[in-house]
Amino acid sequence: MPHPYLEGPYPRAYAHRGWHLDELAGCENTLAAFVAAADHGLRYVELDVHASADGVPFVHHDAELDRTTDTSGRIDARTAAQLDDVRVRGREPLPRLADVLAALPGVRVTIELKDDAVVAPTLAVLEAADAWDRVCLGSFSERRLATARRAAGDRLCTSMGQVAVAGLRARAWGVPARILPGRAGNLAQVPPHFGRIPVATDRRFVDAAHASGREVHVWTVDETPEMNRLLDLGVDGLLSDWPDLLLTVLGDRASPG
Repeated sequence: MPHPYLEGPYPRAYAHRGWHLDELAGCENTLAAFVAAADHGLRYVELDVHASADGVPFVHHDAELDRTTDTSGRIDARTAAQLDDVRVRGREPLPRLADVLAALPGVRVTIELKDDAVVAPTLAVLEAADAWDRVCLGSFSERRLATARRAAGDRLCTSMGQVAVAGLRARAWGVPARILPGRAGNLAQVPPHFGRIPVATDRRFVDAAHASGREVHVWTVDETPEMNRLLDLGVDGLLSDWPDLLLTVLGDRASPG
């Protein structure tokens, strides 16, 4: 049976790091951006987490605060209380993961685990929020994902790590590759390319994923022709920094004629 995470609207339309458009331009990975995504009808969002010095998961992409906030230095060098004073673009608070989940009860969330230290604290937040049915954990690191799966069991949905995706890509090319059900992840969240290596660029990869019982969600897709091309290939979801374009594409494809 598919995980309840995949019971949401189909195709899966994600706001990548939230709805950081219009008046929220530049305010990626903020509570305001995620609430705006939900207000615009998105039922899937993607975000990233790091742990504070005292083990609290905060939503932020980079290990350092410099690029998007009014503060510099590493997240893991500051306590949660100190991080509560940080502002993205000088205006929006750096959100705690627990607060984002509380604000989005009807939204499914892919959480990218950005470091080893954030794995156990993230699982604790999911337990406290009873959010297992609406969260998918992702990471490039097979070790982080394996740690999370061992701790949480079948109630946890995860995407495939880098090694598992490589095995799936090899299988799509006809190279024998063993992919263990469940242990390798419930779905494939992948880029169109990884460096010069094509990943989700052809129907063979999509068919191989579907044959293994997994959906394919592609990131980060920001142009209308590419959105349509991938949907024509049969991918099951798209992550975009321009979710307004994605909603328009899906609306146009759903319209008769």
